Amino acid sequence: MSPTFRSLSHPNYRRYAAGSLVSNTGTWMQRVAQDWLVLLLTGSGAAIGITTGLQFLPFLLLSPWAGLVADRIPKRRLLQLTNIGMAVPALVLGLLAVTGTAQIWHVYVLALVLGVASAFDAPARQSFVSEIVGPDDLANAVGLNSASFNTARLVGPALAGLLIAGFGGGVGGTGWVILLNGLSYAAPVLTLRALDASLLRTPEPSVRRPGQVREGVAYVRGRPDLLLLLGIVFSAGTFGLNFQMTSALMATEVFDKGPTEYGLLGTFLAVGSLTGSLVAARRVRVRHRLVVGAALAFGAIEVVAGLAPSYVVFALLCPLLGLSALTMITSANAHLQLSTAPEMRGRVMALYMMIFIGGTPLGAPFIGWVGETFGARWTLVVGGVLTVLGTLLASVAFLGGRRVLTGLRAPGSLVPRVWDNQAVARARK
Repeated sequence: MSPTFRSLSHPNYRRYAAGSLVSNTGTWMQRVAQDWLVLLLTGSGAAIGITTGLQFLPFLLLSPWAGLVADRIPKRRLLQLTNIGMAVPALVLGLLAVTGTAQIWHVYVLALVLGVASAFDAPARQSFVSEIVGPDDLANAVGLNSASFNTARLVGPALAGLLIAGFGGGVGGTGWVILLNGLSYAAPVLTLRALDASLLRTPEPSVRRPGQVREGVAYVRGRPDLLLLLGIVFSAGTFGLNFQMTSALMATEVFDKGPTEYGLLGTFLAVGSLTGSLVAARRVRVRHRLVVGAALAFGAIEVVAGLAPSYVVFALLCPLLGLSALTMITSANAHLQLSTAPEMRGRVMALYMMIFIGGTPLGAPFIGWVGETFGARWTLVVGGVLTVLGTLLASVAFLGGRRVLTGLRAPGSLVPRVWDNQAVARARK
């Protein structure tokens, strides 16, 4: 089997990946449909920012406790519950839209409910991969997970745009697409039930004791390498990775396009993202300078995209945005999992998701306001500039720019191992 796809030699991973692909496709369909629904109801870019912010607010508020739950409860069981929890608000919103009774406050409330379930799903899902494939294939599995996510991104937005247009392009059309997403959550629930438990590498659940959330925070504080990555993904996640909002504004306000062209932008973006994921799947070791370089490239390309003179040029820049963004994300994710103590992994990944996705409630309304005040192009220009500045500041603050850019090693290096042992000891004092 090709090294790029070696994790597929694990029967459990094949089942898990199949269920995830179906659900991810539905998720991307809903992202397009939900944003289009908000535009139809309000015509406001700020309203899209508020919706996005509410959907990701629970990551900011609940992630430390979600990580602790992931360390205490068998992740396979927890993931079945969280997928059901995400299906319910999608089905309710879809029904409201199909029946023509959806109002913007319905979207806000159900986006928040979906966010709560997603906040508990994310750390369990991120750290469950290591139980399926083990440490030798973990970096590959992380890359393939991203490839699956971005394969869905290739199909989902374009399919959503076509379906919305096919159902009349109105509120009802968005509702049918959102209903399909609600039904797609059955795939991961069923495939999780079908996993062979004897092949899972399930660690002992974390023993309940006071101060475990603080212990996880103290562990990360003792790891300069982790702090660097968290600083970078915070900058990019908060200000730069607002594609579902910025693409909608660029498509409608700058280029005067409809739902089909808007959906295609997500597909073009996913071409680069999928390429970045597959390249990451072949990578055995992850260096800090790769994450730093990818973040700087992403920010610079985003600024250029904001200045694109036409829809075609903007669409051609989308694959480069996807490639640089996914290189940054998968590299940071793989390093965090490979260099973290197993008993801390759920809490560390929860903090990662809190920083990465939880920054969206702060950044999305701000970027939405920038779009309404100064124009859609400035959402990309400002987001790109702040991503570059945040990456440079994190590099200097946590490790020193020269040390990072000369390639401090991650997996396989003695440095993270020493930091890891020291951090565990300090966190438990």
